[in-house]
Amino acid sequence: MGKTLYLECGTGIAGDMLVAALLDLGADEDGLRAALSTLPLDGYEIRISRVMAGSLAACDFAVVPDEEHENRDHDMDWLYGDSGDHGHEHGHGHHHHAHRGLAECLAIIEGSALSGGAKAIAARSFDILAEAEARAHGTSKDEVHFHEVGAIDSIVDIAAAAWCLDALGVGDVIVSPLAEGEGRINTAHGLIPIPVPAVANICAAHGIALAPTGRKGELVTPTGAALVAATRTKTALPASYTVSAIGCGAGKRSYDPPSVLRAFIIEEAASAGGPAEAPADLWKLETEVDDCPGEALGHVLDRLLRVGAREAHFLPCFMKKNRPGYQLEVLCSGADIPVLEQIIFEDTTTIGIRRMRMDRTALPREEVPIETPYGTALAKRVVLPTGEVRIYPEYTSVAALSRVADASYQAVYQAVTAAAQQQGASSSSTDASA
Repeated sequence: MGKTLYLECGTGIAGDMLVAALLDLGADEDGLRAALSTLPLDGYEIRISRVMAGSLAACDFAVVPDEEHENRDHDMDWLYGDSGDHGHEHGHGHHHHAHRGLAECLAIIEGSALSGGAKAIAARSFDILAEAEARAHGTSKDEVHFHEVGAIDSIVDIAAAAWCLDALGVGDVIVSPLAEGEGRINTAHGLIPIPVPAVANICAAHGIALAPTGRKGELVTPTGAALVAATRTKTALPASYTVSAIGCGAGKRSYDPPSVLRAFIIEEAASAGGPAEAPADLWKLETEVDDCPGEALGHVLDRLLRVGAREAHFLPCFMKKNRPGYQLEVLCSGADIPVLEQIIFEDTTTIGIRRMRMDRTALPREEVPIETPYGTALAKRVVLPTGEVRIYPEYTSVAALSRVADASYQAVYQAVTAAAQQQGASSSSTDASA
């Protein structure tokens, strides 16, 4: 079980703000600099300092490009001048010289000495961004060429945030609704509305709540939204909790309220009336449909799993008037019920959903890095009641290595299981579900 991180996004979120907050929370600056130095990138330097965000002391993390790689991130007249909107901007998302694709970004991450956990977080963040950009521009994610996120500072921000999260030992991430502005902003794609299409698509696909502020300007960047989507595991705070550490990350400009992301390491507190509620509260959502096309059923299953369902599947059944149909079963936490039910109602023909609390017996498990000839993969390390240890390679990690190395999924999977056996743990060929 890792630490629980809570992100308070009352003035938005961007990649640099998250890195700064995690450094202020306790992530090691020297360790981060050493890890970032292994990225196969040049043309920038890292500056970390203490600043005042309004009346709050905060950490500022800045990726400063050299003259050749300068961009117009801080040119407010250019960002908002044509639209008449002047507002908050966090230093991300508006570059004009970098046109890297998903494969190039993944290769940069894989070519570094980042930890296996950090590489997995970064790879998932880029994959989420690619899907969002592809949806916005009507293409496939493998054909997307990142203008903004392919720039040096955005790549470094994602790598740095992933390293800090892994180094801090974060297991669960709770995120408040993301405060967002309004208006329009200039980008490499021209003048576009706020929230920008990539942010809107990420929030729609992953059930992330936006909180309108009425302020002019972009408060949530694509990088910030993607990191939230890649790491968030819960949507609500416990009824009561204690705080063991607090970090503040500053944005690049101060406003009223100030641009600052607060990060907390928290622990659920036991209630006065008895023991605390089990953190793994589990619910089952269930419904049947007999008039929903297969394409729609496949789509809803994908959406449910992407926004936080622990498990989701269909079972064939016979319904009224002997019609063949499908029963949809979804396992989730109580906090995710509203988002998942909304998806089911929107994307299927059902008009009612049953829900019931579930008990389960869960084996102890943890995520572990496995070194292979293709790179570092993540796997679940599971301990049986007998004490036997099994290793289950994580699909997303294996798939990412497969893409970067241009190797088959099975080849990478077998390399992970073989490496796990060499490390002294027995393995299974069956992938584990959460």
